[in-house]
Amino acid sequence: MLGLGMSIVPLDTAVNIGFPDITRSFGLPIAMIQWVVICYVLTYAALMLAFGRIGDIGGHARVFRAGLAWSVLAFLLCAAAPTFGWLLFFRFLQGVGAGLVISCAPALVTGLYPEERRSHAVGMFTLIFGLATALGPLIGGIMVARWGWPAVFWFRAPIALTSLLLLRGLPTAAKSRGERFDIAGALLLALGLTTWLLGINAASRVGGGFQTVALIGAAALSLAGFVWWEARAAQPIVRIDLFRDAGFTAINLVTVLMYLAQFSVLLFVPYFFDRFSMMPLWLAGMVLAIGSATMAMVAPVAGWLIARLAAERVASCGLLAVGGGLFLVGLWPPDVSPLVMVLTLAVQGLGVGLFQVAYMDIVIRSSRRADRGVAGSLSILTRTIGTVTGAALLTLIFNTIGNAGSGAGTAAGFLAAFAFVFKLVGATVGLSAVAVPWWRKGAAAVRREVGSP
Repeated sequence: MLGLGMSIVPLDTAVNIGFPDITRSFGLPIAMIQWVVICYVLTYAALMLAFGRIGDIGGHARVFRAGLAWSVLAFLLCAAAPTFGWLLFFRFLQGVGAGLVISCAPALVTGLYPEERRSHAVGMFTLIFGLATALGPLIGGIMVARWGWPAVFWFRAPIALTSLLLLRGLPTAAKSRGERFDIAGALLLALGLTTWLLGINAASRVGGGFQTVALIGAAALSLAGFVWWEARAAQPIVRIDLFRDAGFTAINLVTVLMYLAQFSVLLFVPYFFDRFSMMPLWLAGMVLAIGSATMAMVAPVAGWLIARLAAERVASCGLLAVGGGLFLVGLWPPDVSPLVMVLTLAVQGLGVGLFQVAYMDIVIRSSRRADRGVAGSLSILTRTIGTVTGAALLTLIFNTIGNAGSGAGTAAGFLAAFAFVFKLVGATVGLSAVAVPWWRKGAAAVRREVGSP
């Protein structure tokens, strides 16, 4: 039931299928649909670490169940939105619910298993997350065809409600006495992440204009203020001393890079299908879901491997597979066969599964048990930052390369940009595997320092 409840967050991939119907229903230009994503992602990204800390103080189960109850209402409100403006506001509310649910889900899952089976628990979390991500577009397509865009929201309300009702007996840890929530740190972090993500989004639309510079500058000041404050706070949201370790910092930076690179598949491969593939839409959707499906299937295997090998070695293999798979996508000719597409996308999906489980295991084991909510939130936040940054940066690179040749709108220009981007991100991710020795040394040092409850 815990897995059923947390699946409501990755199932949001169903909303993408409803985009065309939403724009038609409200009479919107296509460019406006991005705000359906921005309002949601900005909200849960800005609040996740704070909610994780609240879970560490007041009990992860309480926060998780509150998120389920909140999400039931938010899904129904989104489905009933009378105007686009109201839909955006309700998406903001949905983001609050998603932040409450997903911030404490990793801590709850790992808490159900003894510490020696932590890697298995992380593997199960990744399995559920990957399956829901892959199923979202398939379920969404069926729901939109039958009931229209509101269905991509309301179909998750009974899922959340069922999980809420059946998790009434979930153990809730006693509230930490004498521990206060760091409100100032939470506000600085939320402001910093919000302005950063808005600035990245603005960069993809207005280049290096004043809006982008102002937002990125505000983000830098806010995040610098957050680091300064957390280093001095008696009970901080995030223990900044963790990032003084080169290994811990390196793996978080490489994770952002990996998710940035991986997002190139969802960003550009659908357009490759549209231009060069004769596959029907349903088959193209299945091919596109291969990466997420492979990630889900390999997750339990990754947990088994980590229990027998160092997590750092599994992470290194994952990076090499992601880099290799993405580089091979960059070699696709216009008449590439569906089988080759499936195999190359499966390679990068396998790598993501290996790396994701290993990364979560390293982050969680490097944190005290009392900080598991924040640790789990951090493992989700790096994914969000990488994805949003990738959307802007990769689009900018793609358009620059395409326009430098025959033009991104032509077949030749598209292929040149497509090949360049995938070869670039593939090589970059593959080369990042050399950072693994840092992680090994750093993670061990952190574990000795903070491994106690």
